[in-house]
Amino acid sequence: MSYASLGLAAAFIILGPIFGGLLAGIDRRLTARMQSRQGPPILQPFYDVLKLFEKDTTVVTSLQTLYLWCFLFFMVISGVILYLGGDLLISLFALTVSGIFLCLTAESTNSPYSKIGSARELMLMMAYEPMLIMVPLGFFLVAGSFRAADIAAGDPSQVVQLLGVLIGFLFILTIKLRKSPFDLSSSHHGHQELVKGLTTDITGSDLALVEIGHWYENAILLGWLYLFFAPLGVIWAAPIALVLFFAEVLVDNTNARLKWGTTVKASWAVAGLFGLTNLLILPFI
Repeated sequence: MSYASLGLAAAFIILGPIFGGLLAGIDRRLTARMQSRQGPPILQPFYDVLKLFEKDTTVVTSLQTLYLWCFLFFMVISGVILYLGGDLLISLFALTVSGIFLCLTAESTNSPYSKIGSARELMLMMAYEPMLIMVPLGFFLVAGSFRAADIAAGDPSQVVQLLGVLIGFLFILTIKLRKSPFDLSSSHHGHQELVKGLTTDITGSDLALVEIGHWYENAILLGWLYLFFAPLGVIWAAPIALVLFFAEVLVDNTNARLKWGTTVKASWAVAGLFGLTNLLILPFI
């Protein structure tokens, strides 16, 4: 374990929420411009979270806050493993456990909106997990290791060898970022049928924890995307990863929400057509 890896992990813990919040702010500004609006300041997500910490926190059950802290804890663990250059499978496992704790938070309340949001979130996990697990498998077949450090130091041709896996990952990235057409478990507007879905009964500082957890998740997902291009060097890899990441904003603003059945079928179809096919032909490339 090098000092550089320790520095990256420490930077993730300290700067991850700042970087993730900036990504969220740029996302909101780009969305507004695509809709011919001025949009909020890029720092608006930080202002919102600070205001949430100042508000009263209403807790439906004592387990709610415990589950939220577990959600945030495993999210941070997932990122630390990734940025330490550790095992991607363990990072993926921690990321999945984090998502389950968020669902448990919603399930611990008696709100029908929260429970529907939780059920849909679990359904979305069922949709994207097959493709998500193919990412470290693909890296292993190309680089011979599950470790992020080894993958980043791999052959520059790996992005070509894993093109199908990359396409599949970009598809499920839309789900992970909770963007249209796959924003089934939550809602950004009060007039939609889920109100706020997963976070209906989460208020005040607890809701701020959810937002911070999502900022950490943004940094983790961008890190996974960066790994595809890492052997090209940071000068090329970072801009490419950022462009592809923000391409999700265009997808979000040009698509309407799909039904849950269509989402699952589409996700599994993409996983099979691009991800699995790519893995099967890798030995012959």
